[in-house]
Amino acid sequence: MIRNFLITCLLLIGFSAGAWAQDDQFSAGAWAQDDQNVTVTGTVTDEQNLPMIGVSVVVQNLPGLGAITDVDGKYSITMPPYNRLEFSFLGYDKQTILVKEQRVVNVQMKETQDNILDEVVITGLGAQRKIAVTGAVTTVDVAQLQTTPSTSVADGLAGVVPGIMAMQSSGVPGEVSEFWVRSISTFGANQSALVLVDGFERDINEVNVEDIESFTVLKDASATAIYGSKGANGVVLINTKRGKEGKINVNAKVEGFYSTFTMFPDFVDGIQYAEMANEAKLARNEQPLYTNEELEILRSGLDPDLYPNVDWQDVVMRDGAWSSRAQLSLSGGGKTARYFVSGSYQDQGGMYKTDESIKKYNTNANFRKWTYRMNVDIDITKSTLLKVGVSGSLRKKNDTGIGQTDLWTAMLGYNPTTAPITYSDGRIPADYNSDYKPNENDLANWGRVNPWTLATGSGYDENWTNNIQTSVQLEQNLDFITKGLRFVGRFGYDTENNSWINRKKRPELWQAENRDSDGNLIFNRIMEPLTMTQSSGGSGTRNEFFEWELHYDRGFHDHHVGGTLKYTQNSKLTTVNIGSDLKSGLARRNQGLAGRASYNWKYRYFVDFNFGYTGSENFHKDHRWGFFPAASGAWNVAEEPFIKNTAAGEWINMFKIRYSWGKTGNDNLGNERFPYIYTIEDMVDGDGNPTGGYDFADYPAMSLIYGGIHYSALASTGVTWEVATKQDLGVDFSFFDNKLTGSADYFYEKREQIYQTRSYLPYMVGVESNPKANVGSVKAYGFDGNFAFNHKIGKVDLTVRGNMTVSKSEILERDEENTIYTYKLSQGHRIDQAMGLIDLGLFKDYDDIRNS
Repeated sequence: MIRNFLITCLLLIGFSAGAWAQDDQFSAGAWAQDDQNVTVTGTVTDEQNLPMIGVSVVVQNLPGLGAITDVDGKYSITMPPYNRLEFSFLGYDKQTILVKEQRVVNVQMKETQDNILDEVVITGLGAQRKIAVTGAVTTVDVAQLQTTPSTSVADGLAGVVPGIMAMQSSGVPGEVSEFWVRSISTFGANQSALVLVDGFERDINEVNVEDIESFTVLKDASATAIYGSKGANGVVLINTKRGKEGKINVNAKVEGFYSTFTMFPDFVDGIQYAEMANEAKLARNEQPLYTNEELEILRSGLDPDLYPNVDWQDVVMRDGAWSSRAQLSLSGGGKTARYFVSGSYQDQGGMYKTDESIKKYNTNANFRKWTYRMNVDIDITKSTLLKVGVSGSLRKKNDTGIGQTDLWTAMLGYNPTTAPITYSDGRIPADYNSDYKPNENDLANWGRVNPWTLATGSGYDENWTNNIQTSVQLEQNLDFITKGLRFVGRFGYDTENNSWINRKKRPELWQAENRDSDGNLIFNRIMEPLTMTQSSGGSGTRNEFFEWELHYDRGFHDHHVGGTLKYTQNSKLTTVNIGSDLKSGLARRNQGLAGRASYNWKYRYFVDFNFGYTGSENFHKDHRWGFFPAASGAWNVAEEPFIKNTAAGEWINMFKIRYSWGKTGNDNLGNERFPYIYTIEDMVDGDGNPTGGYDFADYPAMSLIYGGIHYSALASTGVTWEVATKQDLGVDFSFFDNKLTGSADYFYEKREQIYQTRSYLPYMVGVESNPKANVGSVKAYGFDGNFAFNHKIGKVDLTVRGNMTVSKSEILERDEENTIYTYKLSQGHRIDQAMGLIDLGLFKDYDDIRNS
């Protein structure tokens, strides 16, 4: 009892001393109002002075006293004076303010730096906070793309973006990588992802990587269903840079890189080739191809005309080639208007050696590209924003006159002893045997000219492509109708034109057959020389886009709701070389309506619903429209009290589990159009002679054919959408003050109703042409994931990243010939899987042969 009394006295003495040590006014106010509560009001805004909804306002160390800001960012709280108010909101730094005599406390919240919880993700219907995203969406670090030594964006995707598979199938300058989102899940006409640049469907390689502001990949149905007929293969969203208020900002960048072959076949020299050729002949009980005397001539190099030893790859190919890239941009503006202007130049060198004596034109395979972009933002009123964009590019490809295919065919087909580069008297050699005489009038037939002549003496080819892309976007804030409502309308108009000129020539071609008694070469003239000839052609397209969107996003205390309604229509018209077919002169059109509704409670539980309702001209009116719904949900476990109120809450910043299900569509039929319309053709030529027809059992058989008309294409009125049903189970996490972040997803997709030509119908069906139908089916599944670890050691930033994608496809059904041999079937195998016999090895003895 005495002990407790002494402790109480000491505490009171300590409290009194602390109180008198404070400022006199503070103490007087404290004593005077100790038992009186006051009402404090204020407004909470963000760094743009916009009101913040749902900010938590509590009295520090006094449980039960708190409030939440309303739709205008205002709050009101009754509290004892001389206590601290604590303001907190997800993704923003906490702020603590001591309330003394003031009764109005306004606060401006600051975003937490490098906080993944507040990271903004660009999705198909605008920007969303990453924590609120319920679908499989990956935001790409643009800085990684900018440091990739390549002249195209597509080439830089491999290894950088989880869920992206990229493959470069050609090393020709100007050719770019193919890429797929997650997997190749169809053998139909369209396997590529939809690429949208500033909201418009455009070529990803038309964008200069330095102009990219944000790069997002939408991978599951919940994120892509709104694109209806175009979202089945995933969607890539690219937003280009815009101007910002302030002084002019100038950025310039020049870089160069040296490219070499990653893999090149290693060929034997002429001597080893001759020895191996003799060994092959002897193994077949045939006479050797080279005598011992001829082998000795090869070794000593005594007669390079008849017995050459040429490394054709070394003769034609360089060890590497330099490429360069330069970029200049300017941005700035004032309160009313902002601008961003950029230009770039790319030069990708070819890998072929050139003849220094040719000065008037270039025979190497080079690629050059010039791009430009101008984005202007104008504030028409305080609530109306106009965005105007103009961009374009000019591309030039240069090549040898004969082209890549024939050059490489010759280079890989010529062995070291076939022919010299040139004969000693300057004549151009060609390889040809007496059983074959090339047609001198056939420009494509070169009588197996040697690779060096094909690379440098066959002329040259030029290909020019230019495009102009324009866009206008209007954004109107509709808060005067209701808070959180806004309208977006956009229109785009693009043109692209391509022209090519191929100039070919051919030198006089010879083949040395032997030497006469005086040692002079005996020549056989293969072809006369061909002076430079020229051919040309071109193509052109025009694209028109129109969209409008109505967005609503608002919070009510702990509840946050959002919705979007979107209308789209587009048209693509071929303008050059449309031919005589009337269908070629008709525009390809799509029209659609899409929407989204979302809800979350306390940024803890999330639900989204999306849909796309799209119409395509490719299908009969009874099957023209397709409805593609998707639903998704997420649970941020880190916001649960059983996590936040434990030790785990100190290091778990976010742990979100999400699931999505949905359908997406594809209406791309390749070059085919209107399969629901039949075609009838006459089976006679212009002179009235039958080109086909009917034999009415005349004797002798087929002695007389009667011409007529027939169905050259049957009407396939039942053709409709290719539909992909997708599921995704994923998790997003952020630990240790956002130092360790990442995501992981398992996905499953079943693609049905894949469009095909029925090529294996039996003749007893009685059709003259192959009908079209939706008969194919494919399943694809796998997982992808990524992680990033960021840590700062003094002034050094340490970053470790990694990503992985594993996917597999299997053809479930396909129109193909019925057979018992599974290796001849696509069904049960991957899409485009290479088929062939498996090498079991060599026979070791005759018993092994007999028992095999």
